Amino acid sequence: MKIALIGYGKMGKEIEKIAQKRGHQIVSIIDLSNQKDFNSDAFKSADVAIEFTSPNSAYENCVNAFKSGVKVVSGSTGWINHHEEDIHKFCKEGNNTLFWSSNFSLGVAIFSAVNSYLAKIMNDFPSYDVTMSETHHIHKLDAPSGTAITLAEGVLANIDRKNKWTNEPSQNSKDLYIESIREGEVAGIHSIKYSSEADDITITHSAKNRSGFALGAVIAAEFTAKNNGFLQMSDLFQFLK
Repeated sequence: MKIALIGYGKMGKEIEKIAQKRGHQIVSIIDLSNQKDFNSDAFKSADVAIEFTSPNSAYENCVNAFKSGVKVVSGSTGWINHHEEDIHKFCKEGNNTLFWSSNFSLGVAIFSAVNSYLAKIMNDFPSYDVTMSETHHIHKLDAPSGTAITLAEGVLANIDRKNKWTNEPSQNSKDLYIESIREGEVAGIHSIKYSSEADDITITHSAKNRSGFALGAVIAAEFTAKNNGFLQMSDLFQFLK
């Protein structure tokens, strides 16, 4: 498979390494210095572009790839909610393809399924309050993380006593508080805690490095090359249905 990389930071380089190990060819690398290459023959030859940049540039990157007829896998967070209607229109009416996820790690996918299942159980036990925390490296621009928001949505969909998530401490018992911590070079830690007067129940996913995210992005690209439309992790992994 021919892959284009949009963004060539730490994640882009890790994706490049894993993609080549899996027998794929990197045909184009686009970063801030060569945006004109979206129109190049090399970029247009790609079966899929994998995009890991920033909330400020991700949407434009996807649109530029679509204009060149290239499918996109995007792991950039902090932007999709602001452009969701346009993206769905691009995919449905423009016959474009985007696979978007807040987190491509297989471990996080499994963790997300466990989170939703646990929330269903805890819906029947109102003595337990639920809170969340997420810790990432100091370079991460968005807070809470896209993964934390996805996990929070899994809780909110299954616990009737919570109405919305908040990134600020709240006195409203219906709010789900997400604490965001930025320190060092932490790859990503997400915890969901259920607390009562009697005990605490906590589930945690802790990423050791970026390799799990990069591998998942390449697997998603392999899936995207054979499928069309707006795709998510629930399309790739049936246990998330």
